[in-house]
Amino acid sequence: MAVNAWRKGLPGIVVALALVVAALVYALRPEAEQVTPAVAVQEPVAPQAAAPHGARTPAPPPRKTPVPAPVDLTRPPEPVEDENTPKVHPVDLQVIRARLPDNLYWDMAAPTKDPAVLERREASTRHWNELYGKVLSAEASVEQIREYYGHRRKVSEDFITFSQAVLSQYDDVLPDRDRGLYELSIDMHRTRLAELPAQEQDAMERREASERRREAWRQGRQEP
Repeated sequence: MAVNAWRKGLPGIVVALALVVAALVYALRPEAEQVTPAVAVQEPVAPQAAAPHGARTPAPPPRKTPVPAPVDLTRPPEPVEDENTPKVHPVDLQVIRARLPDNLYWDMAAPTKDPAVLERREASTRHWNELYGKVLSAEASVEQIREYYGHRRKVSEDFITFSQAVLSQYDDVLPDRDRGLYELSIDMHRTRLAELPAQEQDAMERREASERRREAWRQGRQEP
């Protein structure tokens, strides 16, 4: 009789155990797996209570922008340069041009944005470079050699004259850097002028040697 009674109560015990196990499994699940409500309800923020006497006040959050340094009113304000304001150069080229109207500086190096002037400069540069190539290869005639070195002599003389005129007119107002550049230009062109006679003589000798070789080659071709 006792066995039969225990068998009759067994299904109820199994169901109760199943419910207990299910409750434990649900309670032990990680938070990520638990079901969250579809709509989150925002709880009202309670006002901060006043800190009790003697308690430390929390530090304020850091500022996003630095606090500017206090202005020193005992010093005069420093001048601020405006990048949009053009700086006036002390040299007035029109004054120099009136003194040296035929100087080659105006054709070769004076500041300009005129397309016609720039085109003439490029054409002149090509001409003298081609002539220099003939001088180096001993293909230039005597007249072309003299023309080339005469042009180089004229350029150096004119640039020396131009630099000296600027220094004599504006030496007291020229910045040190500009004064040094004009003085350097004078020294460089003086050095070139001193080297030109030997260079011209060397070009003439190369031409004569080339002519002798050509004449010997022509005579060799004519011999039986």
